[in-house]
Amino acid sequence: MQDTILSSEFSSSPELVEKLYQYGITKNYQEGDIILDENASIRSIPIVMKGMMKVIRTEEDGREILLYYIKAGESCIMSFLGGMHHEKSIVKAEIEEDAEILFLPVDKVSLFIKEHPEWLDYIFRLYHKRFEELLDIINAIAFKKVDERLLNLLQKKSEITNSDTINTTHEQLANELGTARVVVSRLLKQLEEDGRLKLGRNKITLLKPTN
Repeated sequence: MQDTILSSEFSSSPELVEKLYQYGITKNYQEGDIILDENASIRSIPIVMKGMMKVIRTEEDGREILLYYIKAGESCIMSFLGGMHHEKSIVKAEIEEDAEILFLPVDKVSLFIKEHPEWLDYIFRLYHKRFEELLDIINAIAFKKVDERLLNLLQKKSEITNSDTINTTHEQLANELGTARVVVSRLLKQLEEDGRLKLGRNKITLLKPTN
């Protein structure tokens, strides 16, 4: 069991890996499952072992916007911060790709910070990465048009899944961008006419630019 993503992430501390398995509980989820909802109590911290999940923020008018993806070996920094301060969740965590999640009780998070420098370093690295991603989101909303944000989102999905074909719907993309489905459908059709992508049933294939 030790030849997993945790052994790679914490290669300098086998003892920490042992404790994560000892105190953590592993569960499997399917695409679309919600593992943490907004305003829910945070009793454990999710660490993605396999697959991927996304973190979403819902606005007062019901619109959603994608904040960031969490890949294997990563966790949700929002859960860390909220759990350590006994606060309710301000985000929703949804499974993007069938996943295996290890849940670490919140009380162990603070304990590991005191006992294992590698654990604190892990949290800081996650915080730094998520902070940069959130800055990118703010920059995109403030300065980029929706078509550019849409193409960037598709390219990010392609990069994360290591595939030019992305399994998604227009509705899902609209929710992640915080816009209307009709807007996304129109922009995707325009991008297809421009030769940037090919539309299929619940899938989109990015095309290589031709010289």
